[in-house]
Amino acid sequence: MDLLDKLSRLLSYALLWLAGLMLAAMTVITCLNVFLRMFGYPLNGTFELMGLFGAIVTAFALGYSQMTKKHIAIDIVVGRFGNRTKKMLNFINYLLSAIFFSIAAYHIASWAGILMKTGEVTETLRIIFYPFAYGVALGCAVFALVFLNESLKSVLKEQETDI
Repeated sequence: MDLLDKLSRLLSYALLWLAGLMLAAMTVITCLNVFLRMFGYPLNGTFELMGLFGAIVTAFALGYSQMTKKHIAIDIVVGRFGNRTKKMLNFINYLLSAIFFSIAAYHIASWAGILMKTGEVTETLRIIFYPFAYGVALGCAVFALVFLNESLKSVLKEQETDI
């Protein structure tokens, strides 16, 4: 359990750091494009880069956001339940989410393999797509790992309080 927790934290923080670098690159590219556009020389492919980098930023930030609960949660109904019911619902939610994002990571990685075989590239800059698709798959896989870790934590915490 401790190993899984350390691994999910390490991977989430590493991907978050990379997402931050990509976000900084997006900011620089956007500002540079706006500045150069004033002189009649916009950067070609800015729209493509924003889409590719945005997918990576989003996928890489998922695990950290879940670990630190930096997302929106509405618990109008669940908030009225007792602690034992909340823990059971959390376990089910985390487990189903881990399964869903594991499947998503698998299918996105499969799609990336197809993109690699076909040599699919972007229209303007001719950037190959598959590394970005593999990146999104990696983000989903780490997200699934975080959910799996949280599902196990919710069960172990429940057992500890029952003793």
